[in-house]
Amino acid sequence: MLDRTQTLRASPAKRWLFAIVAFALALAARLWLDARLPPGFPYLTFFPAVILTTFFVGLAPGIAVGIASFFAAWYFFIAPAGSFELNGPAIVALAFFVAIVTVDVLLIHWMHVALDRLKREQMVSHRHAEERDVLFKEMQHRVSNNLAVVSALLNAQKRALPEGEAATALAQAATRVNLVARMQRDLYDPAHQTLDFPAYLKALGPDILEAMDARHVTYHADVAAIDVSSDMAVPLGLIATELISNSIEHAFADKRQGRIDVELSEVDAASGSYLLRVSDDGPGWPEAFKPDTSRNLGMRIVVSLAQQIGGQFSYHNDGGAVSSLAFRIDGRKA
Repeated sequence: MLDRTQTLRASPAKRWLFAIVAFALALAARLWLDARLPPGFPYLTFFPAVILTTFFVGLAPGIAVGIASFFAAWYFFIAPAGSFELNGPAIVALAFFVAIVTVDVLLIHWMHVALDRLKREQMVSHRHAEERDVLFKEMQHRVSNNLAVVSALLNAQKRALPEGEAATALAQAATRVNLVARMQRDLYDPAHQTLDFPAYLKALGPDILEAMDARHVTYHADVAAIDVSSDMAVPLGLIATELISNSIEHAFADKRQGRIDVELSEVDAASGSYLLRVSDDGPGWPEAFKPDTSRNLGMRIVVSLAQQIGGQFSYHNDGGAVSSLAFRIDGRKA
């Protein structure tokens, strides 16, 4: 309704046509009711006409209808009818009408002024929000591109080195940087604050296999539907990356054929508990292996990130190395 009043108030022809029709209807209704009403009530139909005109088409037409109603009621319905004679009762009635109409018109006008100001402020805020989003996206795009360049440089440096720990370390570093770059694009957008983690996990394995030149390894993902917030997605993505990379590096270091399975299953829907499981068909974990004290940087990263998100990390052997992370999507302790 308020939007419609702005449309009417924007057209001078519609505004004054509305005012003329409103006054004519009010006068006709009052003349028709005159024989049916007891003495008095000279402004019975004119008050609604003034109020509705001011509300729908603005201040000037409302004042015009108020003035026309003032003289019409004075001439036709205030004794002695058919004249503009002033007496005590007429002065009281006219003063009453002027006071009431003035208050009504001013209140409605101030309401329109406040609403128009609010609409302008909303438009300005919306424009600023759009500008902020554009700048934010541009900044995130540049950050993501810069990270991708760093990842490419690390990969180029890895190819210049002979096979060994240094080349492996550079490959892992490039994979980590590339992971953060991808998540930068997917997550840090005001319109997308959650990540389709199953789709991400399905695409993650092939990317890591390609980055680590592990074409001899096959990757299979069986993941439940889950949307993860940006606060949880980056740690979970890094944990999955480290576990997959660890399997490639240690379970299939001799370039033998093998398989890596990633499973994401719902443990308890009520509490939002999930289990991420990464397994391979390699030789398994060494005896007395402890990830938090290992020289393996990737496993220490896994333990640290699991603690950060309140997850519980565990590992065992079952036809190969099996790593499990129990976590809750709200970030509380699993």
